[in-house]
Amino acid sequence: MKKQILVVDDELSILKLLNFVLNEDYDLVIKKSGYDAISWLEEGNDPDLIISDLNMPYFNGSSFIRSLKISGLYRDTPVIILSGAEDLENIVTQMPFKADSVMQKPFNPAELKSRIFKAMNEHVTTSH
Repeated sequence: MKKQILVVDDELSILKLLNFVLNEDYDLVIKKSGYDAISWLEEGNDPDLIISDLNMPYFNGSSFIRSLKISGLYRDTPVIILSGAEDLENIVTQMPFKADSVMQKPFNPAELKSRIFKAMNEHVTTSH
C-alpha cells in the first residue's frame, strides 16, 4: 500500500509536476488551499506527509501549518514547505513552528523525492 501525501498548493503547474513526479510512488491528495486541506483533515484523514506552499489565497500555508502543529493531531506529521517566496529563508526562521524541510521553487524532483523519503523514515523511527 502506497503512503499518502497531502499536497497543498494553488499553482496548477506545480500540482501537475508533483503529480507527475510522485504519483507512481505515493497516493497523492491534492488541495488548492489551506482551508480545503483543513476541511479534508477534519474528515478524519491522516496523511503520512504534507507538502505545502506558503503563498496561497484565503488561508495561507503558514497559517495552515501552524493550525496543524497546534491541533496536536498532526504535530508529528512531517511537513515539507515548497515555496517560491522571495525571502524564503527569512520567512521560515520567523515562523513559530518547524518544518521538516524547506525547498525553493523551482525545485529538483530528485531532491524532493529524497527529502520525502528522509522525512517519512525519520518520522517512523521517532514515533515508535
